[in-house]
Amino acid sequence: MIFLKSDDYKKIIKPKMSEYRYIHSVNVSKEAKRLAKIYGCNEEKAAIAGMLHDITKELSKEEQLKIMFDGDIILDNLQKNSPKLWHGISGSVYVSKNLDIDDKDILNAIRYHTTGRANMSLLEKIIFVADFTSEERTYNGVSSMRKKTKKSLEEAMLFGLKFTLKDLSRREMAIHPDALACYNDIIMLKSSLKGKKK
Repeated sequence: MIFLKSDDYKKIIKPKMSEYRYIHSVNVSKEAKRLAKIYGCNEEKAAIAGMLHDITKELSKEEQLKIMFDGDIILDNLQKNSPKLWHGISGSVYVSKNLDIDDKDILNAIRYHTTGRANMSLLEKIIFVADFTSEERTYNGVSSMRKKTKKSLEEAMLFGLKFTLKDLSRREMAIHPDALACYNDIIMLKSSLKGKKK
């Protein structure tokens, strides 16, 4: 397939989003492209995945469920009860079916940008981090996470995951196994790197 340019996808997402969500998507695209340049990933693919990562976020629950049903997605019990996780899944299906993007890496980057997962590709990690560190983000700790992006994607991801896991546990909300698998994956990678340095 032939990708449109990332700027062309701006015109596609704008009517589907509030002004805030649109600005966020454009900023994630810019941040993803910047990180891709640093870490040696395809910059245009990163920009496209960043632009499209929230494409279904503001659709109704019913619309998202229909997209996932039409895409033969079977939600696990935790996902069924966690609508905040749906937009990554429905977004990847929407982009595949409606925008004819069949690049697995882009689709997975969209699908797992909220939870992460074990064995993430470079592009998946970039979108996960860019979503946390885009220009309009102002949460407590964002400047620390931005600094960590200069050291390594994994350091930034670990910071973001700890932030998320702590927040979910504080609010007594369920944590998806993909998020725990992502956290464990990075911790084990860190341990193995330390072991090699000894």
